[in-house]
Order: sequence, then structure tokens, then C-alpha cells
Amino acid sequence: MQIKPRQHLLDIWQAVARDSFDGGEWAWGKRGGESSVSDAERLLCLLYPATEIPAFRLDDPDTTQDDVQKVLRKAGGRLEVPAKLVLAAAQFMRMHTGEDKRPTFAGGSYFVSADKDRDLTEEQRELGVVDSYSMSITLCLATLGFLKVYESKTRRSDVLETIQELRAATSNRLTAAMVSLLRSFTVNAFDTDSSQGRTLCELLGQGRLSQRHVLQKFQRRFRPLRAAIVESFVLGVDVQEGLKDENQLFECGWGWSIVKDAPEVETDEEIGPQPAGVANQVPYLYFTVVALDGIQDLFSDRTLTLGLLNSEQQKLAEALRLRWEITQQFWSGIARFDSDRWPLEDIPWRTTGQKLESEYFSLSVAAILVHDLMRRRATDDDLTRTVSVMERLAERGRVTSRMTRDDPMVQLHNPGVTLPLQGSEAVGPPMQWIMTDFSAQLLKRTIQLCTLSRNLASHDRLLRLAEDIFGHVWLRRIRDGEGAGLWDNVHAAYPESPVSEGPVSWSITERVTEVMVQVHQMYHQPPIRSLELTQLARALLSESAHLLGNEQMEPAPASEGNRGMELRGIEVKLRRARDLVDDQPGTACALTLDVLGQLDALARAREAAAQGV
Repeated sequence: MQIKPRQHLLDIWQAVARDSFDGGEWAWGKRGGESSVSDAERLLCLLYPATEIPAFRLDDPDTTQDDVQKVLRKAGGRLEVPAKLVLAAAQFMRMHTGEDKRPTFAGGSYFVSADKDRDLTEEQRELGVVDSYSMSITLCLATLGFLKVYESKTRRSDVLETIQELRAATSNRLTAAMVSLLRSFTVNAFDTDSSQGRTLCELLGQGRLSQRHVLQKFQRRFRPLRAAIVESFVLGVDVQEGLKDENQLFECGWGWSIVKDAPEVETDEEIGPQPAGVANQVPYLYFTVVALDGIQDLFSDRTLTLGLLNSEQQKLAEALRLRWEITQQFWSGIARFDSDRWPLEDIPWRTTGQKLESEYFSLSVAAILVHDLMRRRATDDDLTRTVSVMERLAERGRVTSRMTRDDPMVQLHNPGVTLPLQGSEAVGPPMQWIMTDFSAQLLKRTIQLCTLSRNLASHDRLLRLAEDIFGHVWLRRIRDGEGAGLWDNVHAAYPESPVSEGPVSWSITERVTEVMVQVHQMYHQPPIRSLELTQLARALLSESAHLLGNEQMEPAPASEGNRGMELRGIEVKLRRARDLVDDQPGTACALTLDVLGQLDALARAREAAAQGV
């Protein structure tokens, strides 16, 4: 299925407007307010494209395009929609602010009890989660950028008053989210003989390297990174003394929430008391990927151009950037630990902290590798091998291959992969987090790689894979009833899976929306340049220019007709071809071939006229 980002985004926006506006007013629905993650994802389905794609802008009503107005008519006219988005964002900030005026990041309904006989306590449901911290960064930056433009476009005093309140609350929430992400980062050091150490050695050695060999190689590869962690971290992390011992292995990344005993982060911003940490000091692959996605928005061109961060937030952003870079380098090194056979290529991945094994974790490591490949200049070998991993994950996950009878792989999508949230048992029954977005995440990482790739063969493979995955994801839209046109109906793609009767999955809907924005940005890149086509275009240009010069030396026939006008048209085409030869050699070839045909027609006409005489 071909990915048409504009049309698909319009379809999604129409479905979101139908589901989220009641009588022209924003409606959170019966599950609104239950989870700060879900509510942020719902808002981002509209705000993210509206602030990232000029054609979908809503902050300047005079530039809102006709097809955008049409799909959002359930929300109101072009002047009403931005005002209602401001009110919805203000409601979100109020709903997720505590009585002590402190921003809250509750996982709420996204948390699940591991004990069927005991429900989660209210205290547990109100615990912050890395998903919410990361999503809040993206939402707050989108909101601040939206307000920066819209404030100068409206004269309604009530809306202007709400904008002032919303800007302050949004900036405060952004700071609190950044502080919480700093306090959720952790470095876990352990002995090679520990349970975690043995698991990591087996993963890296792949049955071919001894534990001693793995440790020696680990020491050499990560010595600079180990030193950087020990020397550089000041804000929000307590580096264990064990990390300084090179005979110990370590992992770094983000826990599921603020880690236990995490020191408070000093800040001049009034974000209220910083809550005590609950999560064990163990990195989770899933939450690490989620954190990396949010943090990179702090350094986007849009954030820097609009100056969305104040001086205190810039300081926090630099601290997060350090962790962002170190984490990518670490997991990229782990994924490619052995150049002959990457541990990432040994699917499925086994986690050390939670002792779990799944294709989802292979995808998580691949996602971090994609982040790292985007950060530095990826080699063709790295890119080609990563493409193969993505293709295998799509096949193993039954996204591009058929489901067999009683196939256990259906559990990857429904009910999903379950993560135990270590440390949650200290405040109630053990908690779990369920991940059902394997297909959406696979599509997102494939598109990111496709955007990165400048190799024609790899790009073509990735684009075909992305279209296959997208066809699968699009099939899983809800067909009718509540949430029609949104996600997720797993039963539509996997008839053997249970029919979903739950609410709309804003998690998957937001990720698909994000993918459409990425595809739009990918198509706005210059096409991949082919050296062969460039050489051919230059040769065709040379021949065309020579023949044109020859034609211009010929005496004009008695009945010249349109010959002079045709020659001027040929000159224009050749000029255009020369301008495009470096960036679009295929187009340059097409233009010069047309010119050669015209010049040949003129030559034949002249020969025919001469024979007639």
C-alpha cells in the first residue's frame, strides 16, 4: 500500500475530530483524565502535524487550507479550531496538575496489576512514568510553538487570557518533565558472575566467546564511555562506585519511572517538590527508546529557531543531551558488539534486567541503533545490516508473512508484551506495563531508516518494507462504532486473535500520526543522487548543447515559421537541465532526451526541405 502522508493525515484528523469533539466542543470522553500519557497522545494527534507540516498549520487561520478545514468541520470553522485547541491544552494542564500546583505525570489506566486478585492502589496509579515525561516534552514544545504564532493572530480577550495561563503552565510542565527524565536515568553496574552478568555475556558472546573474552572486549570498547559517565554526570543521577571498577559490566538508560534514591535536581524553576523515586535502578529498553524520542525534540531545528527553551531549560536540555548521546553510543556498541555477527542479528533479544525474550526487544535495540545511525554518518554496511534486521523482524512478527495455525506470535500484538515494573511492589501489588505497538514502532523505525538512507538499493528495500508494514497497520483501523478510523483493531489483521472491545488506542494512533509527519519530511528531502545517472545526464547535455549550436548556425529556411521560437524553448530546457543535473539527474536526462528529439526533428525537416529543392 503506497503511503500518501497528506491524504492519510487528513483521514486521521477527520476521525480524531469525530471522536474528540462533541457539539463543537472538545470532549475527553469517559476515559479522559485517567492517564496523562493517553491524554497527551490524543492532543498530539492534532498538534504535532499542525506544528511540523506547514500545509497543516492551524495557528494562523488565514493560511488554513481548504481540505484541512473540511476534515475538521466537526470542530468548527477555521477561526474556531485553534481557539478550541488552546482550551483543550489548558484543560489538559489543569487535569494533570496536583493540588500543590505540581505537574503530575500519572500512568493511570496504562498501569496494570500483576496480581489478578489485587487492584492497584490510587498511589500506584498516580506514579509518574517515563512515557508521560517524554510525551510531555513533545506536547509542551508543540504547544509553545503553536501559541507563539497564534497569540498574534487572535484578538479575543478570553482566548488571549487563556494563552497567558497556558504558556506558563506549559513551560512549567516542560521543566518538570525534563527534571523527571534526568532523575529516571540510571546506570547499573554488576559482576560478570551475577545473573545479569551471565545473561549479558551470553548475549554478547553468542556461544562463541568465553566470559573472560567478552569482559576484555567490553572493557576495551566501553572504557571511554565509562570514563565519560563517571566524570560528566552532575545532575539527577547517582553514579555507582562499582562503575569505576573495570571488572564490572554495566548498562545505562532509563528506568520506568524516577529511580529509587535519585537525588533531586537543582533548578530555579518553580516546579514544586520533587517526588521520591520508586523504580529499581535498572534500565528498560522500552522506556529508554521512549526517552530518546522525546529528548531529541529538544534539539530540533524548530525548537532552536523559535527559541522555545528558557535559560534554565537549556541547562537541563544539555544534561539530557549528554545522557542521550551516551545511551545511544552504549546500546549501539552492544548491538554491534561483534562485527562478524551482531548480537542484534541474533533474534529475539534477551533483556538482562527483566530476564525477558521477545522480538519487541530486538526492535527496541534496533530503534536505538537507528537513533545512533542518524546521529553520526552511517556506513553502508551498518545500514544494509540494519535493513536486514528490520525485514526479519517484520517477517518474524507476522507483519509481512502469514500467521500460522495457533501461532504464538499473535501474542506480540494481542495482548502484547508485558513488562514487570520493578520496584512498584513497594507501594502495592506488583505493576506491569503492556506494549501492543510492535507494528507501529516497526513502521516508525523503518521510515526513519528510509529518511536516513542515501543508498539507492537500501532505500528501495526500506520503502517497499515500509509500504508493506503500513498496509498491515492501516488494515487495523477501527471500522465502525466508537473510534472509527482510529486504532487498534488487531482482529482485522489477525482473525485468530480476540476481538478488541477496549477503548481507542491513542498510543498507536499517535505513533501512526507521527509516522505520517516523518514520511512527509522524507518526501521533502532531495531524491537520492545516482552517480550513473549524473554521468549520463552530463553526456546527454554535452551532446544536446553541441547539436543546438550546430542547429543555430544553419541558415533559416524561407518559411521559418516557429523555428526561432522552438530553438528558444530548447535553450530554456537545456538551462533547466543544467540546473538540475546535480540534484535530479533523472529529470535532467528526461529534459535533454526531449531536447535531442526536438533537434533531430529540426534536422530531418531541413534535410527533407533540401531534398525537395
